[in-house]
Parts: sequence; structure tokens; C-alpha cells
Amino acid sequence: MRSLLRTPLPSHDPRLLRDVALVCLAGGIVGVSFGALSVAGGLPLWLPVVMSLLVYAGSAQFSAVGILLAGGGPFAAAATGLLLNTRTAAFSLAVADVIGRGRVTRWVGAHLVTDETVAFTLAQPDPARRRAAFWISGLGLYASWNLCVLLGALAGGALGDTGRYGLDAAFPAVLVALVLPALRGDRGVRRAALAGGAAALALTPFVPVGVPVLMALTGLLLLGGRAA
Repeated sequence: MRSLLRTPLPSHDPRLLRDVALVCLAGGIVGVSFGALSVAGGLPLWLPVVMSLLVYAGSAQFSAVGILLAGGGPFAAAATGLLLNTRTAAFSLAVADVIGRGRVTRWVGAHLVTDETVAFTLAQPDPARRRAAFWISGLGLYASWNLCVLLGALAGGALGDTGRYGLDAAFPAVLVALVLPALRGDRGVRRAALAGGAAALALTPFVPVGVPVLMALTGLLLLGGRAA
């Protein structure tokens, strides 16, 4: 972590902090939903809390808990989570130069790699802002996610079905807003995004939940072909 601390981060940028706060708010809403649904379904309070600290992957956590609540075993839940998280391997390559060089820094940074931190990082215009965006959003999201999961778990079934409030739409809406600058600025990125989105939509009715997200990565083949 020393290399991170020696690098000045433009955290005073009000626009950067505002955007990070919005992402943390959206992620926190989903975290409350996850904690509440887990405990309301009959799981012990400690399970969603520990899972959030150690796994820290919203889609994988929701899928694993869904399998457990449906009567599936822990191995099936873990295998599903691992399958969904394979996409982070590609994400890690995209931000490898942003995380840093120290061993501890890379371990911590790897744990913070999520859809949101990568999208937020790559939306920034220069290396300094990308580094700041990754660490500020990564640490902020990790803290807000775990705090809100705990609050949701403590609330248990009191919130009921959080989906009826429409709060689940806040998270993808913020994520789309973060990637819009990259889509506007590069025609090749737009083509890759459209191709990946089309592949995911076409497969959604036929494959398990989470697999369409992985198949959306096929859109990267267009960028690879352009680079070649």
C-alpha cells in the first residue's frame, strides 16, 4: 500500500467525489436488499455479512443465496458464484496498470475489482483520475456495501420485498451513466458494447442467470480484431 499512499490522489475534485457518492448510494441500496432478503429467507444474520466481507461480489452473492434458499447445497452455491465472477479476470486486465505494483496493493486492489469500479475507472480521462477513481470508488463501495448489508440483515423481513420500491433500478442506471462517456467517445467501443448486449439478450431466455453477462464479453472480440 505504500506506493498508493505516496501517490497524490485528486480527491478534492468535487465532481469525482459526487460521482463516487452516487455509486456508493446505488450500491448501498442493493446491499440493503441483499441483507434483508437473505435473513428474511431464513439464513443466519452472520452469513450475508461474512459473505460480503470475503466474497464482495453482488451478483455472485445474490445467486449463491438464491440457491441456498431454494434448497441447494453450499457447493452448488459456491460453483455458481465462481462462474459469475470469472468475468472479473477480464476486468482485472483492464485496470492492472491502475492498481499499483506492491504485493499488498495488488491483493487489496484485486479484491476491490467489480463491475462498478472498473466502469468508473475507465470513464476517467487521464491516468491520475483513473487511479483516484479506482481507489476512492473501490474503498467507498466496499465500505458502503458491507455497512448496508449489515443494516439490511438487521432489518430482516421488516422491509419486505425491496423490489416493489423500484430501488433495484438505481444501480444499473448509475452504471450506465458511468460508461456513457466511453460510448460517446469511441465508435469501436460502441460497436463492441452493442454486440455484447445483443449476445446477452439473445441468450437470456435459454441459459442460467449470470451466464448472459459472461457472454456479453464476446463483444470484446471486435475490439481485439480492430487492435490486430
